[in-house]
Amino acid sequence: MITTSAPAASPPQAPPHLDLDARMALRLAEMDERCTLAVLAVDVNSAHIPAAEPLPEVVAPPHVVPAAAPCPYSTPLAAVLWRAGRRLERDGWCTGQLRDGARACLIGHIRTEASSRGQADDACVLLLEAIRRDFPQAETIPSWNDDQCNARLPLIYLGRAADLANARNL
Repeated sequence: MITTSAPAASPPQAPPHLDLDARMALRLAEMDERCTLAVLAVDVNSAHIPAAEPLPEVVAPPHVVPAAAPCPYSTPLAAVLWRAGRRLERDGWCTGQLRDGARACLIGHIRTEASSRGQADDACVLLLEAIRRDFPQAETIPSWNDDQCNARLPLIYLGRAADLANARNL
């Protein structure tokens, strides 16, 4: 009796060790094939759809700058304080000095908007009073201005001083 034995199966060999560049090249080839098949699938699946008309050109509307709001106060000091607030918003705010180019501190903007030095001084007195209502330790407007980290509170207190001047009919 002749018995034949099946040839012994060779043990499975480990795949060859590929460095990073070789593995990346294989993944890139695989992704290229998948992307090509996806593009073909889109072309085949959308072949029956009629071509759409081109979109009309969209033209942006002209840039419109809103007109400045009229001053809500009829009294002169209130109007000066309100205009100083608008100037602070438009030109900017600074600390440590009266002016820095167009930017200015509270007193600098008040002096720019006032018609006289006396009117500027009266507006500053009202502003300091409005500030001291909430910050009793404030000695002067410049020291309080320099303690602020942004223009938010200076704008608020210009508005409060304008309301105070308007209430006093100044």
